[in-house]
Amino acid sequence: MNSKTTKLLTDLNEQLNFIDLEIDNLLIRCESAIDIILKTINNLKSILLKHKFRTETEEILFFKEIKPQFTSKLIYYNVIFKIEMKKPNGRNRILKKYYNNELIKLKSFFDNELDFYQYYRSGSTYLDYKYFQRGKFDIKLVLNNYYFETDRNFSTSHDFKVARILPNDLIQWCC
Repeated sequence: MNSKTTKLLTDLNEQLNFIDLEIDNLLIRCESAIDIILKTINNLKSILLKHKFRTETEEILFFKEIKPQFTSKLIYYNVIFKIEMKKPNGRNRILKKYYNNELIKLKSFFDNELDFYQYYRSGSTYLDYKYFQRGKFDIKLVLNNYYFETDRNFSTSHDFKVARILPNDLIQWCC
């Protein structure tokens, strides 16, 4: 499975690089990227559903490191799209204020998820078996409501949180 997911990610990155170079309009670029990423994530899901993990470690690796690389790209382009769609007309001062307010909104996610953010960024692993295995959620570990609506065959309680962490640095740089 590892070689399939690596190829899928490589192909996705190549397609996104092509879009970034070829499409000047940021909104159209984001729309195109989102379309490609969604198709790729569906392919990733198909690969996963045909695969049986041999060990818990392999499953944890997939949901902690592999899947978030795909999902984070979707989050990145979606956030940029939303920010640009709501961007006010105005001069630099107005735009700067708008972008600063958007960054404050993004920061609030990390303030609310500080414990997990520190766990993940520090490279901790002692809760991986609860965070990154399907069906192992613990309600006491602060679950978001969206977890209960996700496909439990393709999600864990915290893989989406990792995916939200990864594009943060890029989004801050953009704004």
